[in-house]
Amino acid sequence: MTLSVIIITKNESAHIADCIKSVQFADEIIVLDSGSTDSTREIAESLGARVEISTDWPGFGPQKNRVLNMATKDWVLSIDADERVTPELAQEIRSTMLNARYDAYKIARLSWFGDRWIRHCGWWPDYVVRLFRRGQAKFTEAAVHEKIVPSTSPGTLRSHFLHYPYANMEVLIDKVNRYSSAAAQMMFEKGRRTSVPGIAGHAFWTFVRIYLIRRGFLDGKEGFILAATAAAGSFFRYSKLRYLQTERKSRSS
Repeated sequence: MTLSVIIITKNESAHIADCIKSVQFADEIIVLDSGSTDSTREIAESLGARVEISTDWPGFGPQKNRVLNMATKDWVLSIDADERVTPELAQEIRSTMLNARYDAYKIARLSWFGDRWIRHCGWWPDYVVRLFRRGQAKFTEAAVHEKIVPSTSPGTLRSHFLHYPYANMEVLIDKVNRYSSAAAQMMFEKGRRTSVPGIAGHAFWTFVRIYLIRRGFLDGKEGFILAATAAAGSFFRYSKLRYLQTERKSRSS
């Protein structure tokens, strides 16, 4: 059984080397870059990856389907640049492909933030479908928060990815801003609407859910920061949705 690893990138020079080094057991590594201005492409090519360029950004789901269509091997592993395959996971992937009972598999992610691995906040085990037979799964077309939809129910691997999503607070805040804009546009196009009380309610409930119900307080100061920024993301998302509503109303009047 052979394996394709697929990765999408833009300005991931800080992450891409460690990511690719962790999947050197694959038969091919394909990187679809959306116009990096740093050394992402050169680093990836120096480590043996095939790099393709596509600068017309359609959103995460469509972009990942593009790189999926470039894969040629029996199995596909989708990995983000800020993720790492551990030696234990690599071994389990190899053995699973040889004796597969399912056409797709979920893999847990253990994420690092601040000074610790986050084991609460809804961040662990954070199962995601990432390994599948080629032709047996595809990505949703969502601009953000895309996911893999397999043709049959997936199995679950025992090992996990290591995930390094935020190098610092600036990266976290920038992602909250970008994702909230894309999410607000998606909600607006689907007919979702909100109000000022709704904006406040969503933000408040997000904090309560993550910090209290999902026990983010057990992750120390990092848990508080993650709950607070998630609440801020909800506030921004619904505020931007409200702005889109007002903007349309102003144009039509």
